[in-house]
Parts: sequence; C-alpha cells; structure tokens
Amino acid sequence: MGVATTLAVSLVGLAGHVVEVQAHLAASVPGFTLVGLPDTALSESRDRVKAAVTSTGLCWPVKKITVNLSPASLRKQGSGYDLAVAVAILAGAGEIPSSGLERTIHLGELGLDGRLQPVRGVLPAVAAAVAAGYRDVVVAAGDVDEARLVPGARVSGAASLGEVVALHGGPADLVRDVEPVLRLRPPRAPRGAGDLADVLGQEHARSALEIAAAGGHHLLLVGPPGAGKTMLGARLPGILPDLTDREAVEVTAVHSIAGTFDPGHGLIRRPPYEDPHHTATAPAVVGGGSGVPRPGAASRAHRGVLMLDEAPEFNARVLDTLRQPIEHGELVIHRSGGAARYPARFQMVLTANPCPCGHGSGKGIGCTCSAHARRRYFARLSGPLLDRVDLQLTVNPVTREARAAGPGEPSAVVAARVVGAREAARARLAGTQWVTNAEASGGWLRDLLGARADVLRVIDDALEKGTLSLRGADRVLRVAWTLADLGGRDVPTVDDVGRAVGLRTREHHG
Repeated sequence: MGVATTLAVSLVGLAGHVVEVQAHLAASVPGFTLVGLPDTALSESRDRVKAAVTSTGLCWPVKKITVNLSPASLRKQGSGYDLAVAVAILAGAGEIPSSGLERTIHLGELGLDGRLQPVRGVLPAVAAAVAAGYRDVVVAAGDVDEARLVPGARVSGAASLGEVVALHGGPADLVRDVEPVLRLRPPRAPRGAGDLADVLGQEHARSALEIAAAGGHHLLLVGPPGAGKTMLGARLPGILPDLTDREAVEVTAVHSIAGTFDPGHGLIRRPPYEDPHHTATAPAVVGGGSGVPRPGAASRAHRGVLMLDEAPEFNARVLDTLRQPIEHGELVIHRSGGAARYPARFQMVLTANPCPCGHGSGKGIGCTCSAHARRRYFARLSGPLLDRVDLQLTVNPVTREARAAGPGEPSAVVAARVVGAREAARARLAGTQWVTNAEASGGWLRDLLGARADVLRVIDDALEKGTLSLRGADRVLRVAWTLADLGGRDVPTVDDVGRAVGLRTREHHG
C-alpha cells in the first residue's frame, strides 16, 4: 500500500484555494476512483492520466487507486488537476520520490501522449499558492511566462510528464524531445485607443470625456448618427492613466481566467477596453457559463472602459444586470456549480440616438418618429440605470466652423491633466478604500466641505424640484470634486456644483 500527496489550486472567481491531491494505492481489485466533488472535465482525468503515464514509458499500477481532492466540500472543475493527480499516483507507486511533493503546486492538463497542455487562470492560481506559503510551482512550458509574473514564486516548466518525473528525481531516460504545447486560442491583439486629435469640434463633449477620465465617472452621449459619439467613447482609454501595480495584477488575473491574456507582454498596464455588440447576451456581458462562471465583458473591463454603443438596442435585462457592478464594483454570479466573485470597477460609456431614426435632436425637422416611438425608444434605458450615470450630454453635429478650426488637443495633453487630477484625488482619498472620486461616499465628501457646505445649495434646489434623486445628489457632488481637482482647487465652488448638475441633466450640449 502506498500513499502520496501533492498540491493543486482551485479557482472560484479570482479566489484561489490550495487543494491537497492525495493518492492511495491498495493491493485490491484494480480500479481508479476520483473523489472530492470533481466536475465532468476533472472526472475524465482518469483516462487522460492513465494514457499519459503509459505513453511516457511508465507502468500503470495494477492496484486499487483512490485519489481524493481535499477539502472534499469544495467543488473542483477543469483539467488543470491532471498533472497533480499523475504525480501523486506515481509517487504512491514508488516511481518518483515523494519527498517535497506535499509542498509543491502542480498545474497542467495532460495530453494522451504525455505532453503538458496550458490551462487558464495560472496567474491567480500561482498568486494564491504563494499567498498560502507554497512557492514551488510546476506548470506547462506554455504557462511559464505567466506564472513567473507572480513575485516570490519558484516556477519550473515542463513540456511533458516525463520531464516532471525527472524533475522530481525519477528516471531521466523518460525525457523525450517534444515540442511544447502552446495556447490553443491566441489572445486578441489589443486595439489602439485612437487620439483625441482625430475629433473635430465637440468642445463640450471632449470636456465631459476629460472629466469622466479624471474622476472615474460613467458617461452617456446622446446625439444623431455621425456626431462622433462612438469616436469619443473609444478614445476614453487613451486619456486614462496607467494602472498601478495592484490594479495591473487584478486586471491581468481576470484576463488570465478569461483566456485573453498574452503573458509575453507582461502584466496588463493599460486600462482595458471592451465594447460588446448590442446582441450580446447577459452571460457574455456580466459572465456566466456552466459550473463556476467565467468573467464577461464587464469584468474584463475592470479598471478600464465598458463601451455600450447604441445602448437602447441592448436587451433591457442585460443593461439592468450592470446595476450591481456599477454600484459595488464587483460581480457576484450564482450558478448551481457555485458562486464566483469578479472585480468589475469599470467606467461605462453609453451612446444613444435621440430616437429610432436618429434625427430627433435639436429642432428634429428631419425626424420621422412619432412622439410615442421616441419615448419608447429612449425608455429602454431604465431610470435606475440612468440614475447611476454621472455625466449625461447631448452631442450635436459638428458645425462648419468647428471643421474649419482643425483638430483639438491630442490625447497626450489631456492625459497629463487627468493624471494631475487623479493625483489630487488620491492624496485626498489616501487611507480610504477608494481610488477615484466616483467611488467615494457622498457623506464623506460632504464632511470634507466643512464650513463651505453652502456650495450645496444648487443640489438642494434640484432635490426640491425633483430633478435629482438622493443618489443623483451624491453623484453630482462627486463630479463637483472632480471639477475642483481639474481646476487645481482644494474644494468645489458653487460654479463647480452648478456645472456638475448641468452635466447630469443633459443641459450641456456638445
């Protein structure tokens, strides 16, 4: 009878849990049992592991094999446990020394020929292992670059099971010269954010874009086709500051699980940009799938921009599912296979036509839509969703004078001002859980005003008239603080608050 233990990592959302993989080999009727709440893909590892071991040139133990994944109460999913299961069995059979395996993490899928296949989520899995005190990690050769992004990890890569056996002191003659398996699906090539110099005119819209970038605020642009709404929204990532080290790790971990991360370029340092099509389903936008849910576009846009072009064309159910992450900065997705938490602190940009035909802005002379059709079209954006959008702007067509004036400021110039405003906000928010003005508590920002609380008179008047909700009042105050940061002022003025109210009620026009 032989018993051996090694380690793997189970990911539930971004949370990683170290799993003990225990193999017990008994002199009984031959068989292979895998216990510990494995899903279908993990249950099938019995066949993959057996084929990989024999293909490597080792004898499969003719014994009763029981593999337990502990803690048994935690659901396990995916094929990333294959390598740990194979190593535990071989150690239990005496093919490799078992010393030190109980403190070594093994992550990788096995092919029938014994080669190691890359798996998703290596970065958050290795980070969880290191945080739990386990620094020695063995991964597929295709995952080495990603695993080595985690500080403190001692990473070993292998192209085949034979190399892993040799690494742990087994027979070296089993190592064969094989081509390492690369990722099955190459990640998407990142698109350039474009430059604001490409946008002609639209001074008010450009200003709103700068305010949104400086404070992390959500933005709605309403206007006819061709006014530049999509072009403006797509350029928001280009004026956002680089991610901090902590943010870069968070964003990279999400994209690692989603399978959209290229480890050859290191951690993701620029804010991501996601623009799902209006036919996208709720699972595609917020995440989902069978078993433990995968991150959707909202989580992939964490610390970046989620662009919903032609927002009224999206399914109302999809739009309403965004209310939770807008408010809390994270998504909690419950499925029968378990619940997963993913960060989703994104900036949302909505664009919309004023009516189905798109010509209902201004005097609306060319509009062919009835009043009922206009109301029904824009009503697809629910009141609770719009109440969470800080900046709401009407974008008019570019005039002849604006076209003749040529391009405006480039993104680099605007980005420099955004960085200055962000630094002022970070200094004010130091010691709190917030990073941007858009995240800060309204009550906390009011307390900062102290004796200058008279500047809130404009907000009080809007509340009395019913043009602002209590949530809207807090969001107006956050925008006012951002305006003060951009202007280099210590506290907002009455003009800052008045402009913030106008930016929310679509009284500003571009």
